[in-house]
Amino acid sequence: MSIRLLYIYTVIVYLYALRMDRRITTDAENQKLIQILETSRELFWKHGIKRISIEEICSEAGVSKMTFYKHFKNKNELVKDILNRIIGDGIERYSNMMKQDIPFEEKVRQTLIMKMEGTDRMSQEFFNDYYLHADPDMSAFIQEKISDNLGMIMEDYIEAQKKGEIRKDIKPRFILYFINQIYEMIKDPQLESLYSDPQEMIMELTNFFFYGIMPRK
Repeated sequence: MSIRLLYIYTVIVYLYALRMDRRITTDAENQKLIQILETSRELFWKHGIKRISIEEICSEAGVSKMTFYKHFKNKNELVKDILNRIIGDGIERYSNMMKQDIPFEEKVRQTLIMKMEGTDRMSQEFFNDYYLHADPDMSAFIQEKISDNLGMIMEDYIEAQKKGEIRKDIKPRFILYFINQIYEMIKDPQLESLYSDPQEMIMELTNFFFYGIMPRK
């Protein structure tokens, strides 16, 4: 589990910008793919992944099932495609932010804003399907993406530590350990019951990770 699940979302984390990096043969086919992606994204975000059927996606998007299967083998492949685009956009935004010549504290502030945007209107159903009850295939996919980006994230934090922007006495391996514990906490129904929605819980954990229990200046 990496820091990425705390501020890029999740999951998690960004469902607003979809970059069309798949090769499309015609403008019409491109538009149909966009309709499938945007429609399914909205449906998944509102109702969760498991409840939404391919038939419902096609009906809402105004495309045939034949068109759907022209682009995706099944619903899991659709979900992976959407998440790949979300993760790609999130990593790009994160990288651009980290390259800015601004104090690390400001980067943290922007990270929190990104997290709030990314989890806004997240339904409990989506949170359950994506975080708590993902099937083995989806869980393996998520873990693969985490591993792909872990090195880059940790390099940024180690560099910030060298500059004195993160406590010099904290071990980078402890950060990873702590993030793993936060991931386990997210799946705890007792913790979940303390909050009105997933965004409130995620933001609490994110703020606690960066600031602890002391008031911010």
